[in-house]
Amino acid sequence: MKEISAKWVGVIIGSATVTGFVLGLLIAGVFNIFPRAQAEEQDTVTTLGPSESSFATVVAQVLPAVVNISSSRKVVVPGLPFDDPFFKKFAEKFFGEVPREQTRYSLGSGVIFRPDGYILTNDHVVAGAEDITVTLHDGRSFKGGQVKLIGRDPHTDLAVLKVRTAKDLPVAKLGDSDSIRVGDWAIAIGNPFGLEGTVTVGVVSAKGRSNLLLPSRQRYQNFIQTDAAINPGNSGGPLCNINGEVIGLNTVISSPSGTNIGIGFAVPINMAKEVARQLITKGKVERGYLG
Repeated sequence: MKEISAKWVGVIIGSATVTGFVLGLLIAGVFNIFPRAQAEEQDTVTTLGPSESSFATVVAQVLPAVVNISSSRKVVVPGLPFDDPFFKKFAEKFFGEVPREQTRYSLGSGVIFRPDGYILTNDHVVAGAEDITVTLHDGRSFKGGQVKLIGRDPHTDLAVLKVRTAKDLPVAKLGDSDSIRVGDWAIAIGNPFGLEGTVTVGVVSAKGRSNLLLPSRQRYQNFIQTDAAINPGNSGGPLCNINGEVIGLNTVISSPSGTNIGIGFAVPINMAKEVARQLITKGKVERGYLG
């Protein structure tokens, strides 16, 4: 019998070892023997940023505390109630400009911040209102003597309402607007054009915006700017961070058409908290002046 040299024995053993290793990897891949490594890789991918469900979680937390606020007031306007040019000209010739009364309606949003029925909103939503109706997300409505205007502060365009309720209401958690950063997620919730519970998403575009030319008497401006869509009816609704905390109250937009073009402004919630505290305890906001 012919003997095999030690050299060839080593070659055969090495080849068998390599072949066995390769076959082992192939079998492991087919039968998924290493699930832990795959799970760790998947976990790394899902923790790169907020998932789609993060926004849904915020909405589930905040939306029950968002309310629809409708109000009406009577105003006196010049003119006569004639659409026909002939009758209008005839009446003006003999009676002149006769003032007449009109009912004007306002529609906005608000957010419940205390379970006993206290609501934050914008002053321009309820200014001069004779009748205010607050409708909750679950469909319950409060009107007439069930709604009380606690106080207004036109200088910050903020107001506090209270609805009379025997049971605790859902509340939104108020955050810290001083801690937000430009580029953070911004989620606006409200009732634009009366479309209840509308949610839009953007980012914090800028902080500390001021010197805006506004139709209101808003003297103290320190707005959060956002590109989350804000439209008429959003006023007074919450602007939230990704943690479901209210960081501002949507107040005004900059737009030549009067609808959203991606430049909206919200009153910082830290300012709103201090104004609300004074309105509840004193019925007004007291400020110090020099001179």
